[in-house]
Amino acid sequence: MEGYTVRACILVALVAFLGFGSNMKTCSAANNITSNSYNTTITNFIRSSCGVTLYPQLCYTSLSSYASSIQTSHMKLAYTALNVSMKSARSTSAMISNMSQRQDLMPREAAAVKDCVEEIGDSIDELKQSLRQMQELGGSNVDFQMSNIKTWVSAALSNDDTCVDGIDSNDINAEVKNTIKKRILRVAKLTSNALALINNLSYTELQSP
Repeated sequence: MEGYTVRACILVALVAFLGFGSNMKTCSAANNITSNSYNTTITNFIRSSCGVTLYPQLCYTSLSSYASSIQTSHMKLAYTALNVSMKSARSTSAMISNMSQRQDLMPREAAAVKDCVEEIGDSIDELKQSLRQMQELGGSNVDFQMSNIKTWVSAALSNDDTCVDGIDSNDINAEVKNTIKKRILRVAKLTSNALALINNLSYTELQSP
């Protein structure tokens, strides 16, 4: 009788354990579904928001990796887009600066490339100013602040165009020209996208970043 009781207890314990494990798996699966659903909501938000830009696919691919910090905030989306543009401008500036040191460049070629470095440097400064201003948005001066941001980002975009025009108008080594243009055009597209997202911000979002 005692042996039967022990076996019965073991059986009950085993059933309880299996039931607990099943519940844990069910909870884990439910959590995964919830998490996946939320992630899909965020990525859909980014993709939809990028629809206002001139380069929506580039907008989405450049911002989707920041989904966890963007969430579903238009303000964070615009700020992140601006930050991505500045990072791209910085890396491009470093690349062009190194290229200007090439020994096989003629003096006029080197001068044109250095001019481009200066233009991109100005763009970086303007994007930095825009980012700082976005961090301080709010209050009664929000319209003035937004005007400053749009002016600076537009100026940065204009500097990118000036760089490309300068490279195009000079007889520069084809490899150098194509490499610089490709990188600058990407920066310009990212900056254009950031400006579009900034222009799309509503007054309520500006008051509550």
